Amino acid sequence: MLIRVSMLKGLFQHSNSVRLVRYDRTYSRLPANPKTFFNTMGSKINIRAVDLRSDTVSKPTEEMRKAMFEAVVGDDVYGEDPTVNAMEEKAAAILGKESGLFVPSGTMANLLAIMVHCSQRGSEMICGEMSHTFLFEQGGPAQIAGVQIWPLPNKPDGTFDLDAMEERVRDHADDHEPVTSLICVENTQNWCGGKVLPLKWLDDLATRAKQLSIPLHMDGARLFNAAVYLNVPASRIVRDFASVAFCVSKGLGAPVGAILAGNRDFIRKGRRLRKALGGGMRQVGIIAAAGTIALDSMVQRLVEDHRRANAIGKAIAESGSKIFQVDYKNLHTNILMININSKQITSKEFCDRLATVTEDETATLGQNTAIIKICPVTKNSARLVTYYEITDSDVEATIQKLKFVMHEYESC
Repeated sequence: MLIRVSMLKGLFQHSNSVRLVRYDRTYSRLPANPKTFFNTMGSKINIRAVDLRSDTVSKPTEEMRKAMFEAVVGDDVYGEDPTVNAMEEKAAAILGKESGLFVPSGTMANLLAIMVHCSQRGSEMICGEMSHTFLFEQGGPAQIAGVQIWPLPNKPDGTFDLDAMEERVRDHADDHEPVTSLICVENTQNWCGGKVLPLKWLDDLATRAKQLSIPLHMDGARLFNAAVYLNVPASRIVRDFASVAFCVSKGLGAPVGAILAGNRDFIRKGRRLRKALGGGMRQVGIIAAAGTIALDSMVQRLVEDHRRANAIGKAIAESGSKIFQVDYKNLHTNILMININSKQITSKEFCDRLATVTEDETATLGQNTAIIKICPVTKNSARLVTYYEITDSDVEATIQKLKFVMHEYESC
């Protein structure tokens, strides 16, 4: 008897270069609630579903739902929604910036920042080749803003070589070339395994950018994970950045939204461009209320997400597996990459197996039997992400499932 659940299919194969090879991707339609099955002995087994594909699957807390229900609202396009106005002010203060702008998504926040900084079409921006802005925002800078991206190879820690960056900077001296108008970094660095960029590297980057008179933008979708990891205020991390974006809909648990912050003139221009992109919303305080709760009550608890990801990574590292490996010593936050050291096993096959329950499995694991949903990211690596709804019990079930499945592959 085999119970199979469709899983995320692989997205691309990544090598040391920027060359990416696409392969089919679909999404699991597995219900979020646990399913009940029967093992071979006929006893009832409650099979939980642990969704670790991303922290974006997190749902708003009861406190958020209550705040949304009670939110005082107005028309934000007219600047008359007191709830979103208060949230924008709060976010800007937390980041040490003059002003903030609430937008539907981190992708829009990044695009707005690029459009403001690179106001002349045909400009160029520099970022890491593994950055979300370069890989997963549909080429928006080129498609919409008329901005070319020149990516740099990311190091394993999420940084890139600053000397190489300087060599790529181009100015008005040659009419053949675009003008470098922005440098963008991502922190934490998702595709490098949730790495937190070192403060010294950020300071060195800022020094060089100032000498070059080029503004800096930080895609801080998971900025507060970085702040908790470093045990510093978020404002310290973004101190030298002209603009910063962060999401409230990932580890902070709000249902939707992101903040773009910078000086008043920058946000004034961003607000105007937001309208052109269709991001001007009306009684938006209903969702901004959840974002306010996220900032008030969800930041410091991110350390729990890091601890749980660390526990899973430690279990894999200590399993002694020669096939499934993690960079446990360099695990920073809530994102864990599992590398598959085998030409016979793809990440898609591994993820499909984790989303499958067998009779042998229920007989061995009993009430720890679980369907685990994780995401293939390359042909030979998969990603899992923890968030506030993932409990210690879920972590234990995940570890037991991983050990069972890894042993299956090791025994082949």
